[in-house]
Amino acid sequence: MKLRIPILLALAAGAFAQDPAPLKLTLRDAVQLALKQNPRVILANLGVAQSEQERNIARSALLPQVGGHAGETVNRVNLESSIGFRFPGFSQHVGPYRYEQIGAGFNAAVLDLTLWRRYRASQAGIDTSRAQETTVREESVLLVVSQYLGSQRAAADVEAARSRVDLAQALYDQAADLLKNGVGTGIDALRSNVQLQNEKQRLIVARTQLETALYALARLLNVDPKQRVELADAVSFFDTPEVNLDQTLERAWQTRPELRQILAQQQRAQLELRVAGDARLPKVSVSGFWAEQGLNGSTAIPVYSYQANLDVPLFTGGRIQAERTRAELAIRQLKQQEQEVRNRIVLDVQTSIAQLGSARSEVDVAKLGIELARQEVEQARDRFQAGVTNNVEVIQAQDGLARAGDNQIAALYRYNQARADLARSVGQMEALYAK
Repeated sequence: MKLRIPILLALAAGAFAQDPAPLKLTLRDAVQLALKQNPRVILANLGVAQSEQERNIARSALLPQVGGHAGETVNRVNLESSIGFRFPGFSQHVGPYRYEQIGAGFNAAVLDLTLWRRYRASQAGIDTSRAQETTVREESVLLVVSQYLGSQRAAADVEAARSRVDLAQALYDQAADLLKNGVGTGIDALRSNVQLQNEKQRLIVARTQLETALYALARLLNVDPKQRVELADAVSFFDTPEVNLDQTLERAWQTRPELRQILAQQQRAQLELRVAGDARLPKVSVSGFWAEQGLNGSTAIPVYSYQANLDVPLFTGGRIQAERTRAELAIRQLKQQEQEVRNRIVLDVQTSIAQLGSARSEVDVAKLGIELARQEVEQARDRFQAGVTNNVEVIQAQDGLARAGDNQIAALYRYNQARADLARSVGQMEALYAK
C-alpha cells in the first residue's frame, strides 16, 4: 500500500498539470515584448549603461582626489650603509623606533587639457552607444514585424487551404451524387477525389509552415519554449499616402541611427585627436597631505606637506605623433563609413518606395483576380451540374481560384512588408509599430 501512494500522487500531479495558456499577441504587443526582453536589446541597454559609467570615470579625473590614512611604522636604520662610513663610538644602527600617523592627503589637476578632452570624448561615447542601441532596437522591431507578417501570411495560407478543402469536398460530393443518380461518370468522381486529396495535402503543408513561423516568432520574443504563441491580428490592408522621395531622404538622414552613430564616432575621434595634440602642453597639479604624527598619541603634532607640480613633455619617443596619426586615420575611416551609410540610406529609401508602389498595384490586381476566379468556379459548377461539360473545367477553375487566393495573400504580405521596409529606411520602425 505504501508503494502505491507515490504512484498515485504522481498520477494526480500529472492530471492537474496543464499546458500554459497560449500567448495571444497583436503586432504591437509582439514588438513591445521584443523590445523588453530580446537579448540583443538588453545587451545594447547594458552598453549604454557601461558608457555612462565610463563618462563618470573620466569626470572623476577632473575632480580633486582626497584620501585618509592611518598607520603605525617601526623603523631600524643602518647608519653605515646610509652615509657610507661608520662614526667611531656610535652604534651601527638607529632604532628600532616607532611612530604613529593619521591624516588625509589630496591630489588635484589644475591645468590638464587632456583630461577635459577625454571627458568630452566619453560623453560622445554615450551618444555612440545610444545610437547603437537605437540601431539594435530598430533591427529587432524589423525582425519581429517581418516574422509576424510572415506568420500572418502562413495563417492566411492555412485558412485558404482549409477553404479549398471545403470547396474540393463539395465538388467531390457533387460528382459523387451525380454518379449515384446515374447522371455523372466515374472518371469525374475520381478526378474530384484526387483534387480533394491534393488540397488536403496542401493544408497539411500550410499548417506545418504556420507552426514553424510561430516557433521563429517565439524565439525572437525570447519567450518560454513551452509557451505557445498565437496571432491576434489578421492580414489587413492599410492604404498609405504618396511618398515624396526628397522629403523622405531628408528625414532618413536625420533619424537613421546608423548615421547618428557614425557622426558621434566622428565627434569622439576629433576629440581624441585634440587629446593627442594637447599632450604636448604643460600640466599643472597640486598635491599634499596633513597628519597628526608622533611616537604616541600624547606626543603627536601636526605635520604637513604641500607641493605644486609643472610637467612639460620634452621627448616622448614619437608617442604623441603616433597618437595624432592614429586619430587622423580613424577620422578618415569614419568619413568613408559615413559616405557608405548615406549611399545605403538613399538606396534603401528608393527601393522601399518603389516596392511599396508596386505592392499597392499588386493588391488591386489580386483583389480583382480573386473575384473573377470565384465567378469562374461558380459558372463551371453550374455547367457541370447541368451536364454541359465534365468536371475538368471545374477542376481548372478551382486551380485558378487557388492561384488567385495565393496571389492575394502574397500581394498583401508584400505590401505590408514594403510598409515596414519604408519605415525601416527612414528609421521609424519603433515609432510606427511600438507606440
